[in-house]
Amino acid sequence: MANTFALILVTVTFVTGFVWLLDRWVLVKQRAAKARQIQQAAQTPLTAEVIDKLMTEPVWVEQCKGIFPVIAAVLVLRSFIYEPFQIPSGSMMPTLLEGDFILVNKYVYGLKEPITNQTLIGTGHPQRGDVVVFKYPENPKIDYIKRVIGLPGDKIIFRNKELYLQPACNDSKVCPQLKKIDTSFIESGAYSQLGMPLEHYSEKLTTSKSHEILRNTYIPDRVGQYYQQPGQSEGEWVVPEGHYFAMGDNRDNSLDSRFWGFVPERNLVGKAVAIWMSFEFDRPEDSSVPKWIPTGVRFNRIGSIQ
Repeated sequence: MANTFALILVTVTFVTGFVWLLDRWVLVKQRAAKARQIQQAAQTPLTAEVIDKLMTEPVWVEQCKGIFPVIAAVLVLRSFIYEPFQIPSGSMMPTLLEGDFILVNKYVYGLKEPITNQTLIGTGHPQRGDVVVFKYPENPKIDYIKRVIGLPGDKIIFRNKELYLQPACNDSKVCPQLKKIDTSFIESGAYSQLGMPLEHYSEKLTTSKSHEILRNTYIPDRVGQYYQQPGQSEGEWVVPEGHYFAMGDNRDNSLDSRFWGFVPERNLVGKAVAIWMSFEFDRPEDSSVPKWIPTGVRFNRIGSIQ
């Protein structure tokens, strides 16, 4: 759907831009030549009203010229600067909720061609802890949003709902050790899943930044469904070069790298940086009001994303 919209946007921009150039370099000259011919045939000067009528562009040209600058600005903004997304599920709770509308920075990881997502100019790489939007590796037509847990070369272990990380050695003489990621309990029951209370924790992937996660103690780890990387044990992964390991903050309700593998760098769309609007859709199941109509606005959620 996202690629289809991008294709439509590029096509409309190209068509309206072509009409704008055609009128500027060809059609306006044809209208002027026609006015001169009529004036010569009449052998008398034409009135200003007649000249204006002869020089007025056709309706389809006028509409294209009016649309082009607007649609071109939208294309540039959406393709290379910021793009809005809506959160459709609870896999990133409590960081992002259903009904959140977010802005994604498109240039932070590179300027990309809007249809194929090929990088034109590299500008940076994801950092551990970034919330990123990417093309789902098993179906690139679908956009996913998760948090970057592992960078190229990192070793990740997820066992008994605990996350372990060994950062890539790179060029260091002393390689980092495998360690359990620090978590601290916040509360239980503020969030729920299928009627079951969720445990709320603060997790610290780096020394300078923390974020919140949820766990469901009633659901065991689905180890049998995990992606099995060749040469690694169940629940253990080493992130290949040019790839990333991503997980949802709602750990027991997220289809992420644990189940389908790694995110190729070419699939990255951008970094989620802010919530610009958040709607509630809470209403009884038997309500006659369409589900897509909001029941309220969560103004307290508007702001930056941790």
